[in-house]
Amino acid sequence: MQGEILQEEPKEKTAEKKDAFAKYTAKDSVFSTLFQDKKYLIQLYRALHPEDMETTEDALMDITIRNVLTNGIYNDLAFRVGDKVMFLVEHQSSWTMNIIIRVLMYLVQIYHDYFEEQDADLYGSKKVHVPEPELYMIFTGERAGRPETISLSKEFFGGKECAIEVKVKVLYGDKGNDIISQYVAFTKVYNEQVKQYGRSQEAVTETIRICKDRDVLREFLAGREKEVISIMMALFDEEKIMRTHIASEKKAASKETARKAAEKMLRDRKITVDEITEYFSELSAEDIQEIEKELFQTI
Repeated sequence: MQGEILQEEPKEKTAEKKDAFAKYTAKDSVFSTLFQDKKYLIQLYRALHPEDMETTEDALMDITIRNVLTNGIYNDLAFRVGDKVMFLVEHQSSWTMNIIIRVLMYLVQIYHDYFEEQDADLYGSKKVHVPEPELYMIFTGERAGRPETISLSKEFFGGKECAIEVKVKVLYGDKGNDIISQYVAFTKVYNEQVKQYGRSQEAVTETIRICKDRDVLREFLAGREKEVISIMMALFDEEKIMRTHIASEKKAASKETARKAAEKMLRDRKITVDEITEYFSELSAEDIQEIEKELFQTI
């Protein structure tokens, strides 16, 4: 209102608003957290196999490739039901056939880990046990007539029979109110809120509120609301951090190149110390002092 004195927000609060962004991987974070809990993982299994009501949570084993300490491959979700079936579940918001290749790579890695775990003798004459694979992609974009299954031979070899085949079943979350449908609905609500509020904390909190009202992942979101907000948020814009880091690395490399060139020109007596800034704007007064000091020490 006119005439009111607007008080400045505390600096800490202002900084928090400026620096708090929803992660680019916010939906991925929720996916991982949701299905790390066997309570929801069993719901996923039953959505894939509604005919099986006998399998319990205890029979499910998480075998997701994570590679926390290395730069190796990692996937979204993998689990085993005893030693019978092995499930790989990826999720995508943009359509790409390259998911077939990625799933194949994940499957090979997971089989490798399984055989090592079992001390299987792959060079022996006895046939080893191989859990049957089931490969899925949860697609959170618009279906728009897309297929229920995508295959390696069809998409990459023109449908020709080849030495290896991979088939990935695509799940669109359009079959009732199972956990897959709820997760897809959650991602769509989040996308709507990001369009309205940007990648902000408000977009995250509104997503949670709307989903609870619509009974979408209600139990998960209600029981772990603070945790969900935390995993979806980042203190700083991740892309901005990366851009800043890359720019900093380039600047440091440019300065080092300029420094070496300046030292060489000084030794060759092509320039004087006072002329360094005319040729090398990247170098500060402190840099020039260091160059001058080192040069006099070597003379």
